[in-house]
Amino acid sequence: MQKIVIRGGCKLDGEVEVSGAKNAALPLLIASILARGEHEIGNVPDLVDVATTCKLLEGLGAEVERSRSRVRISTRALSRHEAPYDLVKTMRASVLCLGPLVARYGRARVSLPGGCAIGARPVDQHLMGLEKLGARVSLAHGYVEARARQLRGATIVFDLPTVTGTENLLMASVLAKGETVLENAAREPEVLQLAEALCAMGARIEGAGTKTLRIQGVDELGPLDCSVIPDRIEAGTLMIAAAIGKGRVCIRGAVLGHLTALVGKLREAGVEIAERDGGVWVRSPQRLRAVDVATQPHPGFPTDMQAQFMALMCLADGTSVIAERIFENRFMHALGLRRMGAQIKQDGGRAIVRGVDKLSGAPVMATDLRASASLVLAGLVAEGTTEVHRVYHLDRGYQRLDAKLRSLGADIHRSRARPPVTVR
Repeated sequence: MQKIVIRGGCKLDGEVEVSGAKNAALPLLIASILARGEHEIGNVPDLVDVATTCKLLEGLGAEVERSRSRVRISTRALSRHEAPYDLVKTMRASVLCLGPLVARYGRARVSLPGGCAIGARPVDQHLMGLEKLGARVSLAHGYVEARARQLRGATIVFDLPTVTGTENLLMASVLAKGETVLENAAREPEVLQLAEALCAMGARIEGAGTKTLRIQGVDELGPLDCSVIPDRIEAGTLMIAAAIGKGRVCIRGAVLGHLTALVGKLREAGVEIAERDGGVWVRSPQRLRAVDVATQPHPGFPTDMQAQFMALMCLADGTSVIAERIFENRFMHALGLRRMGAQIKQDGGRAIVRGVDKLSGAPVMATDLRASASLVLAGLVAEGTTEVHRVYHLDRGYQRLDAKLRSLGADIHRSRARPPVTVR
């Protein structure tokens, strides 16, 4: 098991490139299930979750070839319909194969998903939608089983916007008979890219990027050929790294239109952000101002940036209130930040952060993907040495974040962590 070791206090300067978006790559890879043929996807990030998804496709009978940032998938011999627990337990997005398998093959057996421990994140909206489309759905022995001779269009109203739920039912409905309407659909850029990619395969979708999607089912789709959009969460994390690292950093590939809410809050805190020379330039002020944020579905402030923004607010002038309205258990990073000297008080779904003059390096434990990023960011500016353990969380969603930060001047490296001591 590895740990990340950071010696804080190094100013960050230079240029860095954003990788492809994990949350866009995974549904695109799984969309290959929908059509027989040879698929090709570019700008795919080199991440643990991507490798798991490729193994999942291979388990279904696909042939997968990875070459740098390109993935080629042959679905000519796709023959199986089960996503086993051994793969699904590590990655929530694997539930996305449920809709495509039922739509194309009439049956699917998928283990209930795992992933980060940040709250309930139930799949009830997925199952409700599949039943509306005519599938028979059952739960047994930790697996979801769904069957349908032919999915049929229906109107589906989500109780709340759900990214994976929208993606799953969007993929299921493109091969359903008749018209499907998805109301209160998620509007994230990753959902928009999936819709555009499906249309390029021959699907008929209207309203992509809005709350209402209308899908006219087609008999078959053609192969997928596309390139993954830049990772807006990685871009946002690098922007906060520049702000907390008192530097001037150019982030290549960042799309500010994907991060409107975050950019607005960073500017409110005093961070300078400008687009020029083909990149996004970020410069930190001498002293950050405290800013309140509340997470919301896109285009609101992203829940996947809440932990990183909290690390930034730990050093701001004044008191900020951070409200988490998406997941009920997403303040676990606060414990690690408090170990480093942060002044954070939790009050239900809110965290009250009083800025301090400095943080102190300490050994801390990552509990989920974005929590690990927040602890790394805090370590960049903390006095002394910070050790972040359980960095496998970080590797699920960031392509060599430590190497990118090191290229900007951070004193950061990986080493092998000692195994925990067992007390008998």
